[in-house]
Amino acid sequence: MGFLGLVLLLPETNERARARGEGGRRGGAVRTARLVLLQALHRALATRQPLAGLFDHSDRASQYCSDDYQRFLKWAGMIPSMSGKGNCHDNAMVETGFKTINSEWVWRASFQTRRHAEIAIGRYIDDFYNPRRRLSALGNRSPVAFEVAMANTE
Repeated sequence: MGFLGLVLLLPETNERARARGEGGRRGGAVRTARLVLLQALHRALATRQPLAGLFDHSDRASQYCSDDYQRFLKWAGMIPSMSGKGNCHDNAMVETGFKTINSEWVWRASFQTRRHAEIAIGRYIDDFYNPRRRLSALGNRSPVAFEVAMANTE
């Protein structure tokens, strides 16, 4: 099946996955990983259409440091922000989101095709994670419930 990349746009205020993009391509080279990541990021941005100035927070993996990825961020009006060397905590919110998706869904499933995986992961995020998954960081509320509560207090 090759690579399947997942990009999540998570606001720091409520951890709701605002948009996601999946990208896939056969192969095993680092160049392929960069292409998958760019495809997934492009799809996530096209879905949500965030304002310019969005931070792209990542670790220091080579695909995030590549010239083509950095050019894409500049083209999209995004601000690159990388984890400090040896600091696993400054990207913790996104890493926790990926760990949750993997442990609750991906690692327990078997996907016949890349498209099946994309649909299943999308359904998990849209039908479970955002509306029903309770998060301790949000006072044991789902991201949607937290967002509604915050909107009602404004």
